[in-house]
Amino acid sequence: MTQPEPLTRLIEQLQRLPGIGRKSAQRLAFHVLKSSRDDAERLADALRDVKDKVGYCSTCNNVTDVDPCPICADDTRDATVICVVEEPTNVLAIERSRDFNGRYHVLMGALSPLQGIGPDDLRIKGLLTRLEPGTTSEVILATNPNVEGEATAIYLARLLKPLGVRVTRIAMGVPVGSDLEYADDVTMHKAIEGRREV
Repeated sequence: MTQPEPLTRLIEQLQRLPGIGRKSAQRLAFHVLKSSRDDAERLADALRDVKDKVGYCSTCNNVTDVDPCPICADDTRDATVICVVEEPTNVLAIERSRDFNGRYHVLMGALSPLQGIGPDDLRIKGLLTRLEPGTTSEVILATNPNVEGEATAIYLARLLKPLGVRVTRIAMGVPVGSDLEYADDVTMHKAIEGRREV
């Protein structure tokens, strides 16, 4: 059985989204087909709006619909502490914890020589321009706990320490609610290494 060409095109476009395979794309496409025209129009409008109205903050590179973003513009946040993350989604994860009240800097990736991503491909220069003498007390490196994230953190630490700013790395280790017997060697190493006084 041949599908109508518009449905095939929708499936192909949905399949281009990360984490969406052919079956998921088909399910989504048939859901859109069964939905009301108003629902489909709202979805199309939301897709158009995100491309037309959302960009990146000129200060921290976080996603925003105003510039500077609400976090950079918030005077109640500690502007002397900058948390460096790889992607805008990392900002959301840290904000959910409600434990951080500083500002952010989004690198838009991590160092990965195998994929051809070097320091010039990341937003490191923007971070350096934010570190005016006396304005920053600490830079927290919150890159992902994988090879690329670790390499990025080490590179940034070596770059920032000579500037006289305190450079810290987020602790990593055993997740809350899990058992030690299920932790792998690297996780246990990081948990022991990141221990703090009680």
